[in-house]
Amino acid sequence: MDQKETLQRYLSRQRGDLLGKLEGLGEHDARRPLVPSGTNLLGLVKHTALVQLGYLGDVFGRPSPLSPAWSDDEVDPDADLWATADESRASIVDLARHSAEHADATVRELDLDSPGLVPWWSAGRQEVTLHTVLVHLCVETARHTGHADLARELVDGRLGSGPGDPNVPDRDATGWRAHHDRVAEAAHRAAGLEQPLR
Repeated sequence: MDQKETLQRYLSRQRGDLLGKLEGLGEHDARRPLVPSGTNLLGLVKHTALVQLGYLGDVFGRPSPLSPAWSDDEVDPDADLWATADESRASIVDLARHSAEHADATVRELDLDSPGLVPWWSAGRQEVTLHTVLVHLCVETARHTGHADLARELVDGRLGSGPGDPNVPDRDATGWRAHHDRVAEAAHRAAGLEQPLR
């Protein structure tokens, strides 16, 4: 089995799953912060797209015209984690698609041992290979897709990659409530609490 193709396939799957978290949502639900840190679905898509442009663009001397100005002191350090009211959802989805195409072209053109330089990593770690970067991006993208899984559940209860996901048990609302209560009861008993908190 070709290692590059395997890594590329896993990265592509995670990108698709993350983008799919926006499906069926209105503007507010796609953008609104869902936890105290401000994490939001559209911001996760934007962040992963921009990070990918850095790693599979700039790091290998293949910058995209859409690469962010990371070193610009005027830029909000959290600008990649949320969408302003002036940024359209369509433009961020287009950015994600462009990022994927640019990244895939880099992967196609380079060998796994092709060298790159990550200037924002600490000294002694900056010299990398395409293999290292692909593994890093698979992990990074999967991490943010997991964030998006939970964020989407908070918005409308949707689990996994959508209806029919074989990795999600087939339960109705009553079944999920029973499961939730069973987990809560076990947690309270293990902690020595007399009554479950509802």
